Amino acid sequence: MEIEQQAALVDTIHSTIASYEGKPLRVRANMGRSKIVDCEGILTQVHPSLFIVEVHGKRGRVTRQSYQYVDVLTGMVELTDVENNQKLFEPNFDN
Repeated sequence: MEIEQQAALVDTIHSTIASYEGKPLRVRANMGRSKIVDCEGILTQVHPSLFIVEVHGKRGRVTRQSYQYVDVLTGMVELTDVENNQKLFEPNFDN
């Protein structure tokens, strides 16, 4: 896949994710070394290169997790709309 195509896809991912700001999302992230993070939270902030999900954990503890749009592009991070139970993106491995 060309660099221009990848940049266009990242822009598309960014704008789609921005439309979910303030809404609940399920995040499944491959953190490497067989560690998978699976959580549900609210998309609180969208920045040019990353987005932040606020997760309410045990004992009322709130954590903020940030992810990059490129990780969504490569499939390292999967996002699911909690309301529809539908994945927002499918990984794109075309070369």
